[in-house]
Amino acid sequence: MKKFSVGVVIGFLSCWMCSFAATGLDHNGDFWNGMNGTGKTSYVNGYNDAMQVSVGKLDSLTIAADLFHWKGARKIIHQLSNEMSTSDMSTQEVVHRLDALYANSKYSELDLGSAFELLLMRSPTAAPPPSKPQ
Repeated sequence: MKKFSVGVVIGFLSCWMCSFAATGLDHNGDFWNGMNGTGKTSYVNGYNDAMQVSVGKLDSLTIAADLFHWKGARKIIHQLSNEMSTSDMSTQEVVHRLDALYANSKYSELDLGSAFELLLMRSPTAAPPPSKPQ
C-alpha cells in the first residue's frame, strides 16, 4: 500500500509539473508586437509555406469531390484556395499591414490566423470600397 501511495503522489506531481511547464503561447497582437523585424518576416514566410502545403492538399479533396459527385465542390474548393493564398502580397507588405493592424489596441486580442484572413479580405486585388457621393 505504501508503494501505491508513493506512486500516486509521484504521478500527481509529475502531471502537475508537466501541465505547469506547458503554458500556452497566444499568437495575438502582443506576441506580434514583441517580435523583431526578422522574427516577423520569418513568421510570415512560415505561414505562407504552411498555406502553400494546405492548398496543395486541396487537390486530393478535388479528386474526392469528383469521385463522389459533390455538387458545388469545385467552386467551394477554388474559393478556399484563394482565401488561403497570400501570393498577391509580398512578405514585407504583409508585415507592414500586420504592424498597422496591431498598432490599434482594439485588435491586440485578434490571433494571427484571423489577422491573416482579415488582410486577405482587404487585399489590394479586392474591389475598393465605394466612395461617398459629395
